[in-house]
Amino acid sequence: MAPIAGKLPAEGKALVLLILFNLIPPNLLAQGQQPARTDPAAAARRADAAFHAGYAAVSANDLEKARTQFQQVVDLEPRIEEGHSALGAVLLQLNAYAPAIVELRTALRLKPGDEAAATNLAMAYAKSGQNTLAIPVFQKLEHSGHPLADDVLAVYAQALAATHQTAAAIAKLRDAVAASPQDARLHDALGALYAQQKDWQSANDEFENAVRLDPQLPNAHLHLGVALLAEHQVDDAVRELTTAVQLEPQSPVAQLSLGKALVTGGNDESAIPVLEQALALGDHSDECKYQLALAYQGVGRFKEALPLLEEAAKTEPGDAAVLTNLALNMVQLGNAKDAITIFQHALAIAPDAVSTYEDLGVAYLQQSDLNDAIREFQSGLKLNPDDPQLHYNLGLAYKLKDDIPGALPELETAAKLDPNAPDPPFTLGIVYMQQGRFADAIAQLRRALELRPENGDGWALLGSVYHQNHQLPESVEALNEAIRLSPGLPGPHITLAGVLAEEGKQEQASSERKTAASLTRVAVNHQRATFATNTGNMLMAKGQVADAVARYREAVSSDPNDAEAHRGLAIALARQGLSVEAESERAKADALEKR
Repeated sequence: MAPIAGKLPAEGKALVLLILFNLIPPNLLAQGQQPARTDPAAAARRADAAFHAGYAAVSANDLEKARTQFQQVVDLEPRIEEGHSALGAVLLQLNAYAPAIVELRTALRLKPGDEAAATNLAMAYAKSGQNTLAIPVFQKLEHSGHPLADDVLAVYAQALAATHQTAAAIAKLRDAVAASPQDARLHDALGALYAQQKDWQSANDEFENAVRLDPQLPNAHLHLGVALLAEHQVDDAVRELTTAVQLEPQSPVAQLSLGKALVTGGNDESAIPVLEQALALGDHSDECKYQLALAYQGVGRFKEALPLLEEAAKTEPGDAAVLTNLALNMVQLGNAKDAITIFQHALAIAPDAVSTYEDLGVAYLQQSDLNDAIREFQSGLKLNPDDPQLHYNLGLAYKLKDDIPGALPELETAAKLDPNAPDPPFTLGIVYMQQGRFADAIAQLRRALELRPENGDGWALLGSVYHQNHQLPESVEALNEAIRLSPGLPGPHITLAGVLAEEGKQEQASSERKTAASLTRVAVNHQRATFATNTGNMLMAKGQVADAVARYREAVSSDPNDAEAHRGLAIALARQGLSVEAESERAKADALEKR
């Protein structure tokens, strides 16, 4: 989880600057001691005018203009403390911490008792990460008898926490909360310190107080959402983080946190635009890119996920989870060979990661390396004997080796361990069918289809088993469902034709055979088109444009509804300068893809 950090509100940033200006008499610069100059009175007048112009710019929130005016004051009257103090205060607001520190230290050297300059100096030290220098200045201010403003106190507490003085930091903010119990920002800052200690209950209490006191405070919703996510309360976290984004849509931190919560909750489709927005807002952190990669992976956009995962693996070469996700993505893209090496590296880092053995075994299955796949699945089961997916994968590997005695007990165990998983009964149905155990096969296939009724192949298989078991009406019913779900497949029509013929319905059987023949021609033509298109793609990659055009034309002729073939032909024709025909092919591809 990203650390929770307090954030000084905009009005708080201006607090000490305005206090400083309110304490300075309008003609103070003109009254100060002037260095020897050709015309010291004129210089003093110009400095005084610049100071007042700077003050007006601050009041109008034009900090760059204020910076320019106060720089003139310092250049004209370098021995006047108020000019350095004012310039330092503006530089602090502009987050220019290093030059701010120089000006504020100069101011304090000229006037050691300037509490406004000291406050700004402490803030500049803390904001620039120089907490060991900030803390003594804060302490001196605290002991001067003037209470620190709430926002200043919050930064003081953060500095203490950053130097591992968390207890002291919490004590400071507790006192502040006790003195100002209605200040939502103080509750939020205190909650952030509790969160750093992983005291989630106390953190949540403070964040909830902050939200109650000021429902429009973005940071309170952000921090509460992050804390809830750390406690695995994903739905509540998403609610709070959504509110944070609505209140502060330009915050990349809020966008990233919401995206991460959505990914954690499995809502990858919704996470993608949120994380892409975080990137657009400037959050190019490794965390943001990795979360976006996981979201892409979750919706099957593996090509887009790959470069982000590769970048994450380079940045975190010792993170087994990152390596595993990269390897998984490569398997999905068909590159199991290279994925296997990465899985092995991940296992060397985390040898007890059960899921990695499973994923490595699947990669070996993709390579048809059944013995190595079986070994990895067995290794995973040694660590977790009750993992249903490992039992299923092991049973599937045995089945692919035609080792039915080895496959059956694993598949049956998987079905018992996870009775709501459709794959084990489906594969069991196939095995029972191959053994001639048709009644058992029917029972398993029906169970699989109860769990996944949209499986057209499953209905076709069930219809075939009913046919083999001489249950013709049931076969017809199952095959019709298969055709409804997968109208473009010839197989169910062929099987149905045989069943109808056995029932004496010759005319209907003949109609099904004709439909099957037509669909077979379409399938064959599509295969020809796919082959020709792939050949055209390879020729284009080699720069052989004319030959590629011929292959793409062949593909379009074989299957006029193949959008990829039209798209390839459009690109190749454009390369030949045939822009009109290219545009026509591109329009056909667009229309086919929309349809």
